Amino acid sequence: MLNVFGKPARVCEGTTRRQLLQAGGAGLLGLTVPKLLQAEATLPFQNARAKSVIFLFCFGGPSQLETFDMKPDAPEEIRGPFKPVASRTPGLLISEHLSRCAAVSDKFAVIKTMTHDFNDHSGGGHYVQTGHRWQIPIGGGFNVTPNDWPAMGSVVKHFSQQMPHDPNREMSPYVVVPNFLGRLQEYRVQLRRPGETAGWLGRAFDPLNTRIDKRDAKDNPYWRDCTDDELNYQIQGLEAREGVTLDRLDRRKSLLQQLDDQRRLADEYGSVQAFDKFRQQALELVTSEKTRNAFDIRKESDKLRDQYGRNLFGQSTLVARRLVEAGARFVTVHYDCVDGYSWDSHQHSEDVAKHLLPGLDQALSALLVDLENRGLLDETLVVAMGEMGRTPQANKAWGRNHWSTLFPAVLAGAGIRGGLIYGETDKDAAYAVSNPVSPEDLAATIYHALGIDPEARIYDAQNRPVPIVDGGRPVLELFG
Repeated sequence: MLNVFGKPARVCEGTTRRQLLQAGGAGLLGLTVPKLLQAEATLPFQNARAKSVIFLFCFGGPSQLETFDMKPDAPEEIRGPFKPVASRTPGLLISEHLSRCAAVSDKFAVIKTMTHDFNDHSGGGHYVQTGHRWQIPIGGGFNVTPNDWPAMGSVVKHFSQQMPHDPNREMSPYVVVPNFLGRLQEYRVQLRRPGETAGWLGRAFDPLNTRIDKRDAKDNPYWRDCTDDELNYQIQGLEAREGVTLDRLDRRKSLLQQLDDQRRLADEYGSVQAFDKFRQQALELVTSEKTRNAFDIRKESDKLRDQYGRNLFGQSTLVARRLVEAGARFVTVHYDCVDGYSWDSHQHSEDVAKHLLPGLDQALSALLVDLENRGLLDETLVVAMGEMGRTPQANKAWGRNHWSTLFPAVLAGAGIRGGLIYGETDKDAAYAVSNPVSPEDLAATIYHALGIDPEARIYDAQNRPVPIVDGGRPVLELFG
């Protein structure tokens, strides 16, 4: 950390060129101008492969054996009920229910060997979205805590807000759609799953969350077409009693009054000061024309919306493309477990075949083609994955249990080598035979793509420098 003009100014947090030159001219700490300019060159987002990340998170744990690591020659009780289809990637066997993805597999790489030992949904979700193990033991909790590690998106937001002259100030750097994870899940209490918040980094670096309601307790908007009235993408935490939609935020005075009515949210944000900062930032964002336009999905053609799928996941994936096009750096799209199971397919695989795989297939394939057609694929890193896989041994109804030991991830764009298979698995898709990839490695890879040094440090609640990735390495072999 440099001490410029008697005030701490961390180079990684946006010290200006003028400050660097003046500090160098003063001989500060014995550093020369060339050394200071070299330090400036290490600022985040320099020489980045990706301007943005779209993270498609299939919460609950999609089965490797029903998606991208099929084993048709395995014993009957392991290989699963689905058949593989040919893809554009030699040697890659993809489920018959992912046929659209198979047709564009030359645009993405498959990591077959994601692995960790936190065999729990909340902890696994925290792990893959932060690159750090959750501090809560397995089975010890379900919801976010103030001590959680900051999400990758929050770290990106932190660095973004420290950058001088950021051209995308009108757009939140980090957005989560369509809801915070867990909001629509059927459970005995309201869930807010960990992994997507800023944790100890501070609520100012939380994502901008939207909110989409379901019709009733048994409704699943991921499994049906949604109306435009439903797809209003309200801003979570800024709703008036009847709902504050982006179309109804035309008048700053009106919104301020609504926010004053929501003053009770100060407790949720830890302090009045933190709430005021959140309110100011949120107000600036939702009154921004760029933000409002990005969330207005009705501006897209019916044909394109149909290609993504009119369900909640498909339309939210299209919103993600609109957000990165408008300047967002990190957008997470949740395919959540509204019925309490979904991707967490303990009981059977009927929903996997009927709803889950077709929805993922349609949205992911449409996103890759759409980004490429718009010239955005080369600058947008797309990641699609869950937090775990499923047991090779299935039950009689083809349900599978938790298996964090092995699961796949799909990566595309931003220089990722399309048509690549990374890592080998054993004959039962149970263990990695070569090139295991940890959540730390994945985080390092994502940061590397964004031009953020995986060895960079941020300051925790005790003002101690801590690494954004601890022990992971970028999987450089994924890039062309």
